[in-house]
Amino acid sequence: MHHSPARRASFGLLAALAAAPAARAAARKAALPEVVIYHLEGRRSERVVWLMEELGLPYKLEFKRGDLAGSMAQIRALSPIVPMAPTVKYGDQILVESGAILEMILERHGGGRLMPAKDSRDYPAHLMWMHYAEGSLAARLFSDYRAWMANPPTRRSPLVDSEATVQFADEFLKTHAWFGGAEFSAADIMMLFPLNVATGLNIVDVAQFPAVAAWKTKVEARPAYQRMLAKARPDGMIGNLPVLPKHAPPGPRTPAPSRS
Repeated sequence: MHHSPARRASFGLLAALAAAPAARAAARKAALPEVVIYHLEGRRSERVVWLMEELGLPYKLEFKRGDLAGSMAQIRALSPIVPMAPTVKYGDQILVESGAILEMILERHGGGRLMPAKDSRDYPAHLMWMHYAEGSLAARLFSDYRAWMANPPTRRSPLVDSEATVQFADEFLKTHAWFGGAEFSAADIMMLFPLNVATGLNIVDVAQFPAVAAWKTKVEARPAYQRMLAKARPDGMIGNLPVLPKHAPPGPRTPAPSRS
């Protein structure tokens, strides 16, 4: 069968358009600058290591094994105003905030992996959990932890408390396989740290949240997570915070007093 030059040109244009997404993804991956992750063992910097392992992207990991103070000194030398883990060198740029770092790497170098399509039903929830992990969940957990270390609670707060922020996640997981919706995504990477804090430090009663427990089992079995642990936490967790002697009792909140 012979086609006219115009028709052959149309086929060529269609083939080029079909190949364009793959070419753009390859270009993004090829353009990855050197990534150096300055790390504290068992802390939020694990998220960036885990993401790079999931994506199969190259990186350097900088920390002093078994020495949190030494690792922090390395970070402070690089970023003296806000010494935080993670601090990441991305080419010649210094970046902080794990959620922003994950989003940037996904957008530039992920090639569509570890995030739902932006026009999909799952994308809004994925993005919400990406930000909820720190903006609502971790913020509430650490605020309650500090207060409860000084004065263990005897009743639930009438306001949004740690139990409520974890319950919100547990309810979602009762009807969704992952925080990314149908597929594992970077939202799951973001959510593991605060949920481990919630249960590991006895801020909430782990037995109350079976959907979270089942999700954690799946997440922690992922090969990339296990590779991250071997590299970023070679001696297990170090420098643990003290476990709360008592968390707030479960049950309904006491209504806030009305103002008259």
